[in-house]
Amino acid sequence: MQFIDLKKQQDMIREKLDQRIAGVLSHGRYIMGPEVTELEEKLAEFVGVKHCISCSSGTDALLIPLMAKGIGVGDAVLTTPFTFIATAEVIRLVGATPVFVDIDRDTFNINSKLIPEAVQLAVEKGLNPKVIIPVDLFGLPADYEQIEKVAKQYDLFILEDAAQGLGGEIHEKKAGSFGDVAATSFFPAKPLGCYGDGGAIFTDDDSLVEKMISIRVHGSGSDKYNNVRLGINGRLDTLQAAILLEKLAIFPEEIIKRNEAAEYYTSNLSNHYETPDIPDGYISAWAQYSVLAGSSTDRDSAIEHLKSHNIPAMIYYKISLHQQEVFSDLGYKKGVFPMSEECSEKIFSIPMHPYLDNSQQDAIIEVLNSCE
Repeated sequence: MQFIDLKKQQDMIREKLDQRIAGVLSHGRYIMGPEVTELEEKLAEFVGVKHCISCSSGTDALLIPLMAKGIGVGDAVLTTPFTFIATAEVIRLVGATPVFVDIDRDTFNINSKLIPEAVQLAVEKGLNPKVIIPVDLFGLPADYEQIEKVAKQYDLFILEDAAQGLGGEIHEKKAGSFGDVAATSFFPAKPLGCYGDGGAIFTDDDSLVEKMISIRVHGSGSDKYNNVRLGINGRLDTLQAAILLEKLAIFPEEIIKRNEAAEYYTSNLSNHYETPDIPDGYISAWAQYSVLAGSSTDRDSAIEHLKSHNIPAMIYYKISLHQQEVFSDLGYKKGVFPMSEECSEKIFSIPMHPYLDNSQQDAIIEVLNSCE
């Protein structure tokens, strides 16, 4: 059994993929070819924003807006400690300081009620709170209604980390359209993934677009040999754009199938596991289906039991960011973010993709429910 079955998806669209790839090989514009522009236009339309800027990875999609805003030394960027390293890594890469905010245990997303406390902590440390990066973890958009209110109160720029969230919604408003700028990833395992690395940035902010496009290509001005600012090599390969165009065409139907699979899990897993909570009016993209076991011992037993039946499972994320060695200089102690730490000890994820059938899910559910 596959944790994420990309082969079944590929088999469905193989002919169209081959045609797209052949088209790129024929015109030979492997960097920033016409498929890149076509993809950006279709993604902007899908998300419901004015601008989409494709780039080389989800990490660069977070880095470029921070660079465009001039975030740097002395600035504080608020984010969650319960996410992949890239979210906080980019903060350090521009010279700013991550200030972590604990999560809501039900949604695994940043707890908006704790943001004012984190802003105050940043000020006490002599930092200037400038940005907040909420994460749409496991495909569920964060609580943007409250986040936007608090951000307005403290004049915080909102950079939505929708690396896992693309395809999710809040009251029919798409992930990728919240805050000031959003970033997503096309890593193969993401809900909308390519066959390599890739990412995209979304915004309605006309004033930032030119800067971000420039930064994407070494800070170029009128041409690539006229450099007006520091930048990076952050372009999306044309072949990846061609692949994404065909995957985007079936993406809405895949989100429906992911939600059907998630509902089946939630309806049939025993009370021994805490299943994800989806607030009213929200739709998750279900990048992962993650549950909480009763303890770390229970989690390890469940994973081993699944493994013995050739069923894969993963742990996202077993070490919270404030406990990572790379951030040890920030001075966070064990216990400071209890929700994040508890989830790190108890969480695990089971197979989730649009092509799970009920018989496969029944096998997974039977094994997990027998672990009680």
